[in-house]
Amino acid sequence: MSINLVRLDAVKDDHEALVNFMTRNEFRFHGSKRLTRETVEAAIAKGAYRSEDDDSFWIDHTEHGRIGFARFEDLRDPTPMFDLRLNGEFRGRGLGVDVLRALTEHVFTALPGTNRFEGQTREDNIAMRKTFLRCGWVKEAHYREGWPVLGGSPVASVAYSILRRDWETGQTTTFVWDDLTV
Repeated sequence: MSINLVRLDAVKDDHEALVNFMTRNEFRFHGSKRLTRETVEAAIAKGAYRSEDDDSFWIDHTEHGRIGFARFEDLRDPTPMFDLRLNGEFRGRGLGVDVLRALTEHVFTALPGTNRFEGQTREDNIAMRKTFLRCGWVKEAHYREGWPVLGGSPVASVAYSILRRDWETGQTTTFVWDDLTV
């Protein structure tokens, strides 16, 4: 695989690099499109990038170098989640599938008790939604107007997950979405 996850130290060794990455990129599909130094440093001080529940990694590509950042969240929960942010110059290049596969492999190998891995995105983040599907993840929820948009109307939050058995076998199990009728 062309993706390597490199654990980062937001407090010491990687502090300035993380602040720089987070503040120089715009993240259109996240809660705040543009983060400030103060916001990032406050999150670092609160342990948002490394705690018992969270762990953060640089995403390194063997050909392109450092292409992004990933944070695993809710690690003590049976269903951890993630926050993925690619450097602006690497978006739209088709790297998302390899990145998501690397994140999935990390969770299921580093957390042997984890049976389910979940991610959420906005309904208008079509590239991420297609990436979930290409990686064998299943859409499980569509929360109407569930994602606040600063200065705009809320959009739907869409949740996807993958089960350990699907990751192990490469076979996506599904379910009947409309299982009840009136």
